[in-house]
Amino acid sequence: MAAQSPGIPHARHGGNPFLKAVGAISTLAGWTAAAMIVAAVAITCQMIFIRFVLNGSTIWQTEMVVYLMIAATLIGLPYVQHLRGHVNVDLVPMALPMAARRALAFVTLTAGAAIIAVMLWYGFEFWLFAWERGWKSDTVWGVPLWKAYLSLPVGLALMLLQLIADIVALALRIETPFGLDDA
Repeated sequence: MAAQSPGIPHARHGGNPFLKAVGAISTLAGWTAAAMIVAAVAITCQMIFIRFVLNGSTIWQTEMVVYLMIAATLIGLPYVQHLRGHVNVDLVPMALPMAARRALAFVTLTAGAAIIAVMLWYGFEFWLFAWERGWKSDTVWGVPLWKAYLSLPVGLALMLLQLIADIVALALRIETPFGLDDA
């Protein structure tokens, strides 16, 4: 795998095999999400061509694009976290001494992981419910909804894994709290 660009912030692994593996999984999730977005754009172009050039009707395209974009958002979560791409307001951490900054980082990462864990639980439960009941969409295509809902537990599980890796990196002092050095 190519080295990260020095201008792009990303999670450090410090040679730790767990952190390296989670980083690789998050990167793969990011590439998968990007491929889903490209596929959604291609399907949208195909749908426009069929509707407005060939004057035909479309059956599955709109629904597929919606499912792909939702899945790309959920599957892409850990990659964005790995790149430190989420919105970060660091006014409070910058005002704190390093020990308090580290404690605040542990609290926020742990709270985030707890929230994602709850969402994962309910997302899995929702997916399982659709699987067991054989739910299908109320469209002509009638896609089994367990396929569309699978992105909930998968994306949230990957996000939880990335947050756990971030907590481990902070505990092992591979990462600095909020990416801020003691200055």
